[in-house]
Amino acid sequence: MKTKIIIVFAVFTTLFSCKKEVKEEVKPIVENSKSTEVQLIQFHTEHRCVTCNNIEKLSKETIKGNDAISFVLYNVDDEKNAKVAEQFEATGTSLYLYNSKTKAIKDLTEMAFMYAKNEGEKFKTELQKEISEFK
Repeated sequence: MKTKIIIVFAVFTTLFSCKKEVKEEVKPIVENSKSTEVQLIQFHTEHRCVTCNNIEKLSKETIKGNDAISFVLYNVDDEKNAKVAEQFEATGTSLYLYNSKTKAIKDLTEMAFMYAKNEGEKFKTELQKEISEFK
């Protein structure tokens, strides 16, 4: 019994002592060529469902041609995005408006999931309304 406990302890010690420290600057994927004051930020996980993919597609379509807002995409499963995900308290697919000047954040996740799968036009209308009110 003692031998088993010692072996388990040794295995756990070895596993946790080999943790790699990652000190890399967070670099967002920005769709527009320049970063803007107002950003539409989507977080996603590694495995994305139809609704998650639609949120990205419809968001990009909604802001296309609007140089005042940029689309930023983060994978929350990627360690290098941990800080920004923590800032927004994002653990899975979510959608936010963010003002880099005032640091204001508007959570649009509920609206996004409500309309993205089956009501694309309603999604776009609601998102455009939220963007207009946010500025």
